[in-house]
Amino acid sequence: MVSGTNIVDTGDLTHMKRKWGGEVTIWPSLLKNLLSPDMGAKLYFLRGDQALYPGFADSHAHVLGYGSSKQLSLSGASSIDEVVQRTHDYVRSHPDLSSNGWIEGYGWDQNLWPEQHYPTSESLDSPVLRDRLIVLYRVDVHALWVSPKVLELLRDSLPSEVDGGIIVRDGLGNPTGVFVDNAMALVEAIKPEWNEEQMFEFLKTTVRDAVRFGLTSIHDASTYPFMIRFFRRMADQNLLPIRLYLMAHLDDSEYWGDKIHPIADHPSGNLAMRSVKLFSDGALGSFGAALFEPYFDNNNTRGTLIYPPSTISSLIESFVANGWQTNVHCIGDRANHLVLNAFEKAINNEASVIQREFASSLGPSTSQTKHDREFFIALAGNKLRLRLEHAQIMTRGDIERAGRLGVIASIQPTHATSDMSYAEQRLGPERIRGAYAWQSLYQWVCFVSLPAKSTSHILHHSAGARLALGSDAPVESLNPLKGFYAAVTRLWPNGDSPHGPGGWYPSERLTRFQTLKAMTLNAAYASFSENKLGSLVPGKLADFVILSKDIMTVPQQEILEAKVAATVVGGKLVYGSLH
Repeated sequence: MVSGTNIVDTGDLTHMKRKWGGEVTIWPSLLKNLLSPDMGAKLYFLRGDQALYPGFADSHAHVLGYGSSKQLSLSGASSIDEVVQRTHDYVRSHPDLSSNGWIEGYGWDQNLWPEQHYPTSESLDSPVLRDRLIVLYRVDVHALWVSPKVLELLRDSLPSEVDGGIIVRDGLGNPTGVFVDNAMALVEAIKPEWNEEQMFEFLKTTVRDAVRFGLTSIHDASTYPFMIRFFRRMADQNLLPIRLYLMAHLDDSEYWGDKIHPIADHPSGNLAMRSVKLFSDGALGSFGAALFEPYFDNNNTRGTLIYPPSTISSLIESFVANGWQTNVHCIGDRANHLVLNAFEKAINNEASVIQREFASSLGPSTSQTKHDREFFIALAGNKLRLRLEHAQIMTRGDIERAGRLGVIASIQPTHATSDMSYAEQRLGPERIRGAYAWQSLYQWVCFVSLPAKSTSHILHHSAGARLALGSDAPVESLNPLKGFYAAVTRLWPNGDSPHGPGGWYPSERLTRFQTLKAMTLNAAYASFSENKLGSLVPGKLADFVILSKDIMTVPQQEILEAKVAATVVGGKLVYGSLH
């Protein structure tokens, strides 16, 4: 039962008729409704095989980046020549483009090309493109490729090296036009920020697709200050039809939390920001993920740390101390390990504060046990809700540690199905077993006892490393059903994998219940909103989606066939139809 923006009651039809009055007439074959004479309530019936779920959340996506990526999509391009041709076609189809305007494309992946090596600016040296300012982002947005004109603007000012990044050079030491990780900032520094008109168009594109896919909320992973200001203006004007949870970000190795201000729940109910996003390393596909040992297929590198270990540790400590939920991009096992070291220190410090306050409230008490300490660590983890964004490659010890600390593992299942054609080649047969290890992360559940003088004696802390599901769009598809399918099958959409139709390392699959929870209630927990979002219970906001099939019961090959019939946010229909 929905009233206004909230769910006010749940139950079966008999319960609803008894409580709210009225008779029910079901018209043939369609969703039917009844106007109750007492409450003015409309009663809708699902039709056919339809099923209703809490609104889906994307715990890690790039809202404006996704909209921007739809201008010039390079996704799936099978060669350098195809990328160049798509760029040619884009320029020719947009005759109104200013000769001095910047052209951005997204999605190239050298792993899909016969050459399997980085491109160069020379490939963009054609009559149509030569004098254009072009920046083409790799699929993971951890590398970019520029046109000769951009490279010419940069050439005289390029440093010999960049900490935490790479300027790709040829055998003579000349820059080739590809910049990786921190080196990308050299290009970004001369490229203007998006203007208001651009951002509004990008937002409309993202929202259009989000509601079409059943998404009612998105966690925006890297929101720069100019974006924060834009989203606040949109919320002020009630132009955000879905809920956004922002992760603030600045490209700065010094503490910058005092340069931004949290956004408590905005009056619109659709905007909040209490978290920051940091980066610890690069991406696997561009050899940027920071590993303990060299890459299995490239012994010359162990990847890239964006910041020295002492810097990332100091940043995490400062942000946590100043009340920010701290979310850190971690791909490689070394990156995850270093960040978990800092997380563990922060959680232990917070646990000690909570423990002292608890002991003070009880007065003199008996000696504390190991299990008591685990309880306070669990409370501290719940308070801070620190997040590993990706948690992609981890040692078995760090998988256990993340669970023990109650760290949130913000994962993107389609990363595994996109990477599984080459991931083992990158990591080798042993290290791969700690990669995309979702079920292992899920299984670390803690049982801890409360101190003897407390009112309760046993706490079943089932958080472990809570999993929150996302897409990393535009790196992957924004469609949450693709993530759901990847999580429960570890297969490509065609039903196959490098290990066959049984799935790629199938022991790490998630169950359908685990997956649904990770994209609803756990996602709400990861944004401190589990008391109002993530499940369909009285008192929570009426965010829900209706699918044409029940993804919890249909054969797995039919999951991707499900279509969104309706998306509702705060009791308001934002996509589809209820009748």
